[in-house]
Amino acid sequence: MEQVLLLNATFEPLKVIDWKRAIRLLTLEKVEVLEEYDKEIHSVTFAIKLPAVLRLLRYVKYRKKDIKFSRANIYARDNFSCQYCGHKFESQDLTFDHVTPKRYGGHTEWRNIVTSCYRCNRVKGGKTLREAGFKLRKKPVKPDWVPFLMITISARSVPDSWRDYLYWNLELKDT
Repeated sequence: MEQVLLLNATFEPLKVIDWKRAIRLLTLEKVEVLEEYDKEIHSVTFAIKLPAVLRLLRYVKYRKKDIKFSRANIYARDNFSCQYCGHKFESQDLTFDHVTPKRYGGHTEWRNIVTSCYRCNRVKGGKTLREAGFKLRKKPVKPDWVPFLMITISARSVPDSWRDYLYWNLELKDT
């Protein structure tokens, strides 16, 4: 089934949700439908057009502590660029690296994890930046914005009904 773009009350893209959650939010009267797909969902007593874009009726504020530490958010924070060589990559060509290796007491946290291409990760291995002869392009920090909104979406995979709502933070690529 189709995915649904969920917008904040201010029309900012929040996330992509599945159609079942979209219907739940709709029946709980927490959202309004801005765009619909041509498909319908049928129950015994009614039929409803499948929503494509929903807007929350109440504003949802994201605080720094709400930001999930995840591979996708690390890549988004680092703009899908290797923090050692500086080149941009597709997510499948990236990994993450401990700036201070675990064997030297480095932890898996926002301030010690950076996006790395496989080549640089192999060269650095379990070495410190000095031992590997590397310099960071940007100091890793916990973002105070929601990184997943910055994820690049292929223009072919974006439904037409979403396009008017993705100008905020999303970069669309014609690939």
